[in-house]
Amino acid sequence: MKKIKYIILVFAFCGVVSSCSDNFTNIEFSGYTEKPVTLDASAISYDSLPGSIKLKWEQTSPAYEYMKISYVNPSDNKLVTTVVSKYTDSLVISNTLRKYGAYSFHFQAYNAQNEKGGVTDFNAMSGRAKAIVTVNKTKVALTATQLSTDDQEPTEGPIKNLIDGDANTFFHTRWSSPQKALPQYIQIDLNESHKNFVIWYKNRNGSQVGPQAFDLQVSSDGTTWETIGTVNTNLPSGSKAEYTSDVYSAKNDFTHFRFVVTKTFGDVKYFNLSEFAFYDAQIIINDPESK
Repeated sequence: MKKIKYIILVFAFCGVVSSCSDNFTNIEFSGYTEKPVTLDASAISYDSLPGSIKLKWEQTSPAYEYMKISYVNPSDNKLVTTVVSKYTDSLVISNTLRKYGAYSFHFQAYNAQNEKGGVTDFNAMSGRAKAIVTVNKTKVALTATQLSTDDQEPTEGPIKNLIDGDANTFFHTRWSSPQKALPQYIQIDLNESHKNFVIWYKNRNGSQVGPQAFDLQVSSDGTTWETIGTVNTNLPSGSKAEYTSDVYSAKNDFTHFRFVVTKTFGDVKYFNLSEFAFYDAQIIINDPESK
Protein backbone atom coordinates (compact mmCIF):
# COMPACT_ATOMS: atom_id res chain seq x y z
CA MET A 1 0.00 0.00 0.00
CA LYS A 2 2.82 2.39 0.81
CA LYS A 3 4.45 1.87 -2.63
CA ILE A 4 1.16 2.64 -4.38
CA LYS A 5 0.80 5.88 -2.41
CA TYR A 6 4.32 6.96 -3.36
CA ILE A 7 3.67 6.30 -7.05
CA ILE A 8 0.44 8.32 -6.93
CA LEU A 9 2.27 11.25 -5.27
CA VAL A 10 5.01 11.21 -7.93
CA PHE A 11 2.49 11.32 -10.76
CA ALA A 12 0.55 14.08 -9.01
CA PHE A 13 3.75 16.15 -8.60
CA CYS A 14 4.67 15.64 -12.25
CA GLY A 15 1.20 16.77 -13.24
CA VAL A 16 1.54 19.94 -11.21
CA VAL A 17 4.97 20.70 -12.69
CA SER A 18 3.66 20.09 -16.20
CA SER A 19 0.67 22.31 -15.56
CA CYS A 20 2.87 25.11 -14.10
CA SER A 21 5.23 24.81 -17.02
CA ASP A 22 2.36 25.24 -19.46
CA ASN A 23 1.11 28.28 -17.56
CA PHE A 24 4.51 29.99 -17.65
CA THR A 25 4.90 29.26 -21.32
CA ASN A 26 1.51 30.73 -22.18
CA ILE A 27 1.54 33.62 -19.66
CA GLU A 28 0.00 36.87 -20.90
CA PHE A 29 1.65 40.15 -19.93
CA SER A 30 -0.46 43.27 -19.42
CA GLY A 31 0.88 46.74 -20.08
CA TYR A 32 3.44 47.96 -22.57
CA THR A 33 5.32 45.02 -24.11
CA GLU A 34 7.07 46.62 -27.06
CA LYS A 35 10.72 47.62 -26.96
CA PRO A 36 11.06 50.33 -24.30
CA VAL A 37 12.22 53.76 -25.38
CA THR A 38 15.63 55.21 -24.58
CA LEU A 39 14.99 58.67 -23.21
CA ASP A 40 16.51 61.60 -25.05
CA ALA A 41 18.60 63.70 -22.66
CA SER A 42 16.99 66.83 -24.11
CA ALA A 43 13.64 65.66 -22.72
CA ILE A 44 15.03 65.76 -19.16
CA SER A 45 15.36 68.90 -17.03
CA TYR A 46 15.68 69.75 -13.35
CA ASP A 47 15.13 72.38 -10.66
CA SER A 48 17.75 73.10 -8.00
CA LEU A 49 15.85 73.24 -4.69
CA PRO A 50 17.21 73.84 -1.17
CA GLY A 51 18.88 70.55 -0.25
CA SER A 52 17.20 68.67 -3.09
CA ILE A 53 16.93 68.17 -6.85
CA LYS A 54 13.65 67.93 -8.76
CA LEU A 55 14.10 65.84 -11.89
CA LYS A 56 11.54 66.33 -14.68
CA TRP A 57 11.04 64.55 -17.99
CA GLU A 58 8.63 64.59 -20.89
CA GLN A 59 6.35 61.57 -21.01
CA THR A 60 6.27 59.49 -24.18
CA SER A 61 3.18 57.30 -24.35
CA PRO A 62 3.17 54.43 -24.80
CA ALA A 63 6.92 53.93 -24.69
CA TYR A 64 7.63 52.04 -21.47
CA GLU A 65 5.89 50.47 -18.49
CA TYR A 66 8.16 51.76 -15.74
CA MET A 67 11.54 53.40 -15.35
CA LYS A 68 14.50 53.14 -13.00
CA ILE A 69 16.38 56.28 -12.01
CA SER A 70 19.65 55.68 -10.20
CA TYR A 71 22.64 57.62 -8.95
CA VAL A 72 25.58 57.19 -6.59
CA ASN A 73 25.10 59.25 -3.44
CA PRO A 74 28.41 61.12 -2.97
CA SER A 75 27.91 61.33 0.80
CA ASP A 76 28.34 57.56 1.27
CA ASN A 77 29.13 56.27 -2.26
CA LYS A 78 26.07 54.01 -2.22
CA LEU A 79 23.92 53.33 -5.27
CA VAL A 80 20.38 54.67 -4.93
CA THR A 81 17.67 53.44 -7.32
CA THR A 82 14.08 54.63 -7.54
CA VAL A 83 11.40 52.97 -9.67
CA VAL A 84 8.72 55.23 -11.17
CA SER A 85 5.64 54.33 -13.19
CA LYS A 86 4.87 55.37 -16.75
CA TYR A 87 2.46 57.95 -15.33
CA THR A 88 5.18 59.82 -13.45
CA ASP A 89 6.93 62.82 -14.95
CA SER A 90 9.00 64.12 -12.02
CA LEU A 91 10.98 62.94 -9.01
CA VAL A 92 12.39 64.89 -6.05
CA ILE A 93 15.76 63.67 -4.79
CA SER A 94 16.04 64.78 -1.16
CA ASN A 95 19.05 65.32 1.11
CA THR A 96 21.40 66.52 -1.60
CA LEU A 97 24.16 69.10 -1.17
CA ARG A 98 25.43 71.81 -3.47
CA LYS A 99 29.01 71.27 -2.34
CA TYR A 100 29.16 67.88 -4.09
CA GLY A 101 28.77 69.49 -7.50
CA ALA A 102 26.84 67.77 -10.28
CA TYR A 103 24.94 64.58 -9.45
CA SER A 104 25.02 62.01 -12.27
CA PHE A 105 21.67 60.32 -12.85
CA HIS A 106 20.94 57.28 -15.05
CA PHE A 107 17.49 56.87 -16.60
CA GLN A 108 16.49 53.45 -17.95
CA ALA A 109 13.02 52.45 -19.17
CA TYR A 110 11.51 48.93 -18.97
CA ASN A 111 8.52 47.26 -20.56
CA ALA A 112 6.01 44.95 -18.84
CA GLN A 113 8.27 41.96 -19.56
CA ASN A 114 11.16 43.65 -17.72
CA GLU A 115 13.06 44.18 -20.96
CA LYS A 116 15.09 47.35 -20.72
CA GLY A 117 15.93 50.20 -23.04
CA GLY A 118 19.18 52.12 -23.23
CA VAL A 119 20.65 54.16 -20.38
CA THR A 120 20.42 57.95 -20.55
CA ASP A 121 22.88 59.92 -18.40
CA PHE A 122 21.89 63.30 -17.01
CA ASN A 123 23.71 65.68 -14.65
CA ALA A 124 21.95 67.98 -12.18
CA MET A 125 23.00 70.36 -9.40
CA SER A 126 21.42 70.55 -5.99
CA GLY A 127 20.36 73.78 -4.38
CA ARG A 128 22.25 74.78 -1.27
CA ALA A 129 20.96 72.98 1.83
CA LYS A 130 19.70 75.23 4.61
CA ALA A 131 21.73 75.55 7.76
CA ILE A 132 20.13 74.26 10.98
CA VAL A 133 20.14 76.88 13.73
CA THR A 134 19.82 75.83 17.37
CA VAL A 135 19.43 78.33 20.21
CA ASN A 136 20.39 77.44 23.78
CA LYS A 137 19.01 79.88 26.36
CA THR A 138 20.40 80.48 29.86
CA LYS A 139 18.45 82.64 32.28
CA VAL A 140 20.62 85.37 33.78
CA ALA A 141 20.25 85.66 37.55
CA LEU A 142 19.47 89.26 38.50
CA THR A 143 19.34 91.21 41.74
CA ALA A 144 17.23 94.26 42.56
CA THR A 145 20.30 96.51 42.53
CA GLN A 146 20.81 95.72 38.82
CA LEU A 147 17.36 97.08 37.92
CA SER A 148 16.35 100.68 37.39
CA THR A 149 13.70 102.76 35.61
CA ASP A 150 13.20 106.37 34.57
CA ASP A 151 9.62 106.55 35.88
CA GLN A 152 8.95 104.55 39.06
CA GLU A 153 5.49 104.95 40.62
CA PRO A 154 6.28 106.11 44.19
CA THR A 155 3.22 104.56 45.88
CA GLU A 156 3.32 100.97 44.63
CA GLY A 157 4.89 98.46 42.26
CA PRO A 158 8.63 98.70 43.01
CA ILE A 159 10.87 97.48 40.18
CA LYS A 160 12.32 94.70 42.34
CA ASN A 161 8.97 92.88 41.98
CA LEU A 162 9.90 92.02 38.38
CA ILE A 163 12.30 89.32 39.60
CA ASP A 164 10.60 88.02 42.75
CA GLY A 165 9.00 85.01 41.02
CA ASP A 166 5.53 86.02 42.22
CA ALA A 167 2.95 86.56 39.47
CA ASN A 168 0.69 88.41 41.92
CA THR A 169 3.14 91.28 42.51
CA PHE A 170 3.97 93.86 39.86
CA PHE A 171 6.15 96.73 38.74
CA HIS A 172 4.41 99.98 37.81
CA THR A 173 5.64 103.16 36.16
CA ARG A 174 4.19 106.43 37.42
CA TRP A 175 0.43 106.75 37.13
CA SER A 176 0.17 109.50 39.78
CA SER A 177 0.82 113.14 39.01
CA PRO A 178 2.94 114.40 37.51
CA GLN A 179 2.96 111.79 34.77
CA LYS A 180 5.82 111.44 32.32
CA ALA A 181 5.12 110.87 28.64
CA LEU A 182 6.30 107.72 26.92
CA PRO A 183 8.84 106.33 26.17
CA GLN A 184 9.65 104.80 29.57
CA TYR A 185 12.16 102.05 30.26
CA ILE A 186 13.35 99.21 32.43
CA GLN A 187 17.16 99.10 32.61
CA ILE A 188 19.35 96.14 33.55
CA ASP A 189 23.01 96.66 34.42
CA LEU A 190 24.58 93.28 33.71
CA ASN A 191 27.52 91.82 35.59
CA GLU A 192 28.97 90.27 32.44
CA SER A 193 28.98 91.06 28.75
CA HIS A 194 26.43 89.59 26.36
CA LYS A 195 25.88 89.62 22.63
CA ASN A 196 22.90 87.36 21.86
CA PHE A 197 19.83 87.42 24.05
CA VAL A 198 16.13 86.70 24.53
CA ILE A 199 13.68 88.49 26.82
CA TRP A 200 10.54 87.22 28.48
CA TYR A 201 7.85 88.98 30.48
CA LYS A 202 4.45 88.36 32.06
CA ASN A 203 1.65 90.89 32.26
CA ARG A 204 0.22 91.98 35.58
CA ASN A 205 -2.46 89.80 37.17
CA GLY A 206 -5.45 92.09 36.68
CA SER A 207 -5.47 95.84 36.00
CA GLN A 208 -2.77 95.10 33.46
CA VAL A 209 -1.40 97.79 31.17
CA GLY A 210 1.03 95.97 28.94
CA PRO A 211 3.35 97.28 26.23
CA GLN A 212 1.85 97.54 22.76
CA ALA A 213 5.20 98.53 21.27
CA PHE A 214 8.75 98.62 22.58
CA ASP A 215 12.39 99.06 21.59
CA LEU A 216 15.34 96.99 22.74
CA GLN A 217 18.49 98.99 23.42
CA VAL A 218 22.01 97.98 24.46
CA SER A 219 25.08 99.86 25.64
CA SER A 220 28.66 99.06 26.61
CA ASP A 221 29.03 102.07 28.93
CA GLY A 222 25.50 102.92 30.10
CA THR A 223 25.63 106.26 28.29
CA THR A 224 25.54 105.62 24.56
CA TRP A 225 22.63 103.43 23.51
CA GLU A 226 21.93 101.49 20.32
CA THR A 227 18.46 100.27 19.35
CA ILE A 228 18.76 96.73 17.97
CA GLY A 229 15.11 95.74 17.87
CA THR A 230 11.61 97.19 17.67
CA VAL A 231 8.47 95.15 18.35
CA ASN A 232 4.99 96.51 17.67
CA THR A 233 2.89 93.49 16.64
CA ASN A 234 1.51 90.34 18.28
CA LEU A 235 2.10 91.50 21.84
CA PRO A 236 -0.17 90.13 24.59
CA SER A 237 -2.69 92.36 26.33
CA GLY A 238 -4.42 89.90 28.67
CA SER A 239 -3.99 89.37 32.39
CA LYS A 240 -0.90 87.24 33.18
CA ALA A 241 -0.27 86.82 29.45
CA GLU A 242 3.33 85.98 28.59
CA TYR A 243 5.68 87.08 25.84
CA THR A 244 8.96 85.55 24.67
CA SER A 245 11.01 87.44 22.12
CA ASP A 246 12.99 86.22 19.17
CA VAL A 247 16.76 86.00 19.51
CA TYR A 248 18.49 89.36 19.13
CA SER A 249 22.16 89.82 18.33
CA ALA A 250 24.12 92.98 18.97
CA LYS A 251 27.02 94.01 16.76
CA ASN A 252 29.30 94.18 19.81
CA ASP A 253 29.22 92.86 23.35
CA PHE A 254 27.19 94.96 25.80
CA THR A 255 26.81 95.21 29.56
CA HIS A 256 23.69 97.40 29.82
CA PHE A 257 20.21 96.69 28.49
CA ARG A 258 17.01 98.72 28.21
CA PHE A 259 13.44 97.62 27.57
CA VAL A 260 11.89 100.84 26.25
CA VAL A 261 8.08 100.99 26.09
CA THR A 262 6.91 103.38 23.36
CA LYS A 263 3.16 102.59 23.33
CA THR A 264 0.76 100.92 25.76
CA PHE A 265 -2.59 99.21 25.40
CA GLY A 266 -5.12 101.94 26.10
CA ASP A 267 -2.67 104.67 25.09
CA VAL A 268 -1.94 105.70 28.67
CA LYS A 269 1.29 107.22 29.97
CA TYR A 270 2.34 104.29 32.13
CA PHE A 271 2.72 100.51 32.02
CA ASN A 272 3.02 97.62 34.43
CA LEU A 273 4.40 94.08 34.36
CA SER A 274 4.37 91.16 36.75
CA GLU A 275 7.68 89.47 35.83
CA PHE A 276 10.63 90.10 33.53
CA ALA A 277 13.59 87.89 32.57
CA PHE A 278 16.74 88.26 30.47
CA TYR A 279 18.32 85.20 28.81
CA ASP A 280 21.75 84.83 27.33
CA ALA A 281 21.46 82.99 24.02
CA GLN A 282 24.02 80.70 22.44
CA ILE A 283 23.44 80.34 18.71
CA ILE A 284 24.70 77.08 17.18
CA ILE A 285 24.72 76.89 13.38
CA ASN A 286 25.03 73.49 11.73
CA ASP A 287 25.75 74.11 8.06
CA PRO A 288 25.95 70.82 6.13
CA GLU A 289 27.41 72.67 3.14
CA SER A 290 30.49 73.77 5.10
CA LYS A 291 31.61 70.36 6.35
